[in-house]
Amino acid sequence: MAETKNLCAQIPLVLHQKVCTNKEQSELTLNQYVTQLITEYYEMKEMNSNMAQTRTLALQISEELFARIKKHVDATPHLTQKAFITEIISKALDEIEAQEEINE
Repeated sequence: MAETKNLCAQIPLVLHQKVCTNKEQSELTLNQYVTQLITEYYEMKEMNSNMAQTRTLALQISEELFARIKKHVDATPHLTQKAFITEIISKALDEIEAQEEINE
């Protein structure tokens, strides 16, 4: 497990209530939820700085597949849906491209 350090901050009561409500809905511990929020914030900040280099891919999937993805992402600390899906797509494309090179 990665080394950890405590982070404490005073925040407005309204924001605190919102965080607590969303944390309870996520079924994560407070440590997991805050880590996820901060990680997503910095990933989004990095993505926004590289926006010219990124594109949005949107698609609809079955509720069952979505639930399976969410279950895996929620059970894996520091993993976001974006990172998980990007990794799956990259691996699949690597395999396809490697097979195409073999067939050439």
